[in-house]
Amino acid sequence: MADKKELRIGLIGCGFMGRTHSNGYNRVSNFFPNLAYRPVLKAVCSRTESKVKAFASQWGYESWETDWKILIARDDIDAIDICTPNDMHAQIAIAAAKAGKMILCEKPLSRTLEEGEEMVRVIEEAKVKNTVWYNYRRIPAVTLAKQLIDSGKLGRIFHYRANFLQDWTISPELPQGGEGLWRLDADAAGSGVTGDLLAHCIDTALWLNGGIKDVSALTETFIKERVHQTSGKVQKVDIDDACIFHCHFNNGSLGLFESTRYARGHKALYTFEINGENASIRWDLHDLNRLEYYDYGDDSIVRGWRSIHVTDGDQPYMDKWWVPGLSIGYEHSFVHQVADFLESLETGEPCSPTFLDALETQKVCEAVIESAKSRSWKDIN
Repeated sequence: MADKKELRIGLIGCGFMGRTHSNGYNRVSNFFPNLAYRPVLKAVCSRTESKVKAFASQWGYESWETDWKILIARDDIDAIDICTPNDMHAQIAIAAAKAGKMILCEKPLSRTLEEGEEMVRVIEEAKVKNTVWYNYRRIPAVTLAKQLIDSGKLGRIFHYRANFLQDWTISPELPQGGEGLWRLDADAAGSGVTGDLLAHCIDTALWLNGGIKDVSALTETFIKERVHQTSGKVQKVDIDDACIFHCHFNNGSLGLFESTRYARGHKALYTFEINGENASIRWDLHDLNRLEYYDYGDDSIVRGWRSIHVTDGDQPYMDKWWVPGLSIGYEHSFVHQVADFLESLETGEPCSPTFLDALETQKVCEAVIESAKSRSWKDIN
C-alpha cells in the first residue's frame, strides 16, 4: 500500500452510520486492491469525549476531536464525512466546502429544500468532490436492476412501487429528541419517515426510473405528544409517523410509495417492484442478494418469475468478494460506495449521488410534505 495515495478522513459523528462508514473505509483496500487511493482514518469527532475516544480506539482512528470546527480546520484532513443528525448537515458541509475539503454526507442531504439548495450552491462554488450516502444503490442486486432497465429489457415502464416499513416507534412511552431518538424530533430531523425512510425509496426510484413530475400525499402522526428527552417536558410531535404518496414520473409511469414506523412485525422491510411492457423486476432488502425477474418473452410453458441469485463474478461488484453462491450483506454497500468515491478521485468523474443529485430527492420530499399539508397535488420544481 506504500505507493497508494492517501485520502485522509475526518469523521463527524460516531453513532450507527459512523460505524457503517468506518467499516467501509477499513475494508475497501482489502477487497478493491487496485484503487490508486486508500482511506486513512485520521480523526473522528463527537461532543462526548469518552464516547469519541472509545470509538477512535475501536475503529482505528489516529486521533479525536470534540469540536467539528477544529476538525475541519486541520490541515491533515482531506475529506469530511458527516454522520450527524440532519440539523447539522448544512452548517458542517458549508464550512467544509469553504475550507476546501471533500465531503461525504449522510442522507438525507438536509432538513429542508432551502438548506439543500444553499449546500449545493456553496459546494459547487468551491468545486470540491462530494457524495451523499444513499447506499442502497450499491447493493449488487439493485445495481443489476439498473443495468437491466438501462439495457431496455423491461421496455416502456408503466409502474414503480416501493415501501419501507418499520415498527420501532409504536409505544407512546418512547420519548422524542436527544441522542438516539433525534429522528422523532422535527427540529433535528426535519421530517419523520419521509426524510428518513422514503428518501431512500425516492433516491432509488429516481436512479432507476428517472425524475418525478408531481406528487399527491397523505401523512399521519399517530402519537401526538411525547416527552422530550432534553427538556423532560411533554411536547407536540411534529414529525410524520407514516406517509403514503402516489406520483407521475417524467417517463409517463405511475409511482406508489408507502412508509411507516407503525407496521408491527417489520423492522426494515424495503421493497420495490417495477412493471414494464416486456418484463418486471422486484427486490426485497430482507433477501438482498436476490433480484426477481419476469420476462414475457419466455416460452409460455416456462414463463414465470425467476429468482436471480446475485453472487456471480460478472454481476455488479461481486468479482471483488467470494465465490459464486456465497452472499454478502448490508455493510458491503458502504464498502462499495467508498470504492466508487476513491475511483472517482482517479477518473475525475462525479460519485453519484452528488449533492446536486440528492437535491432532487429533497425536492420530492418537500413536495410530499407540502402535498399532505394542503391535501393537493404538488409539482416538483
